[in-house]
Amino acid sequence: MPALMLLLALAGAAPADPLPLVDAASVVPGLQVELKYSTTDNFLGRDVYGDLAVCRLQAEAAEMLRAASEALRGARPDLRLRAYDCARPHSVQVAMWAIVEGTPQQGYVADPTSAVGSIHNYGCAIDLTVATAAGVPLDMGTPFDFFGNAAQPRHERAHLLDRILTGAQVANRLVLREAMVRAGFLPLEHEWWHFDCASGTEARRRYAKIP
Repeated sequence: MPALMLLLALAGAAPADPLPLVDAASVVPGLQVELKYSTTDNFLGRDVYGDLAVCRLQAEAAEMLRAASEALRGARPDLRLRAYDCARPHSVQVAMWAIVEGTPQQGYVADPTSAVGSIHNYGCAIDLTVATAAGVPLDMGTPFDFFGNAAQPRHERAHLLDRILTGAQVANRLVLREAMVRAGFLPLEHEWWHFDCASGTEARRRYAKIP
């Protein structure tokens, strides 16, 4: 490696070479996969993934997801994790941004030209829920990709008091959140379904964006 590239890498200025992504379902027994962006059942109202139907993640994230699944099965043997979005190619991020730019939905999609972009673009994020073994998702109070306050964990206590969410719905969210956090995932305060295996800064330092 040339001296300049070595110095940049040691300084964290250059991301690592892309690592092969793994099929999370091959690592996590019983993982259910329903990639929403391979359907029209998403906030964009269109299929932007085409033939992509596999939940791909960095190997580290997949191992963490296996730990989360084991924690869930230990607490609730009748339940399974159900993935809605995993690694997202940067090219898809660009396409999504083109759809929402200048619309009220713009705030819900990471700008692909920003320094970090979406952590999904590094294979370090997953959107998911909890479902029965038969594949029926639990009631979380809002659907996936619902961008109102009721989807935000930071407002759950207030929404319980206001009866916008029921105790059962919040309890279902806690089942998911506790399993994921126990495995080391970082939750978001404004999306009950989204979890990162690393911060944006760390993901950018360690990995390259998926083309």
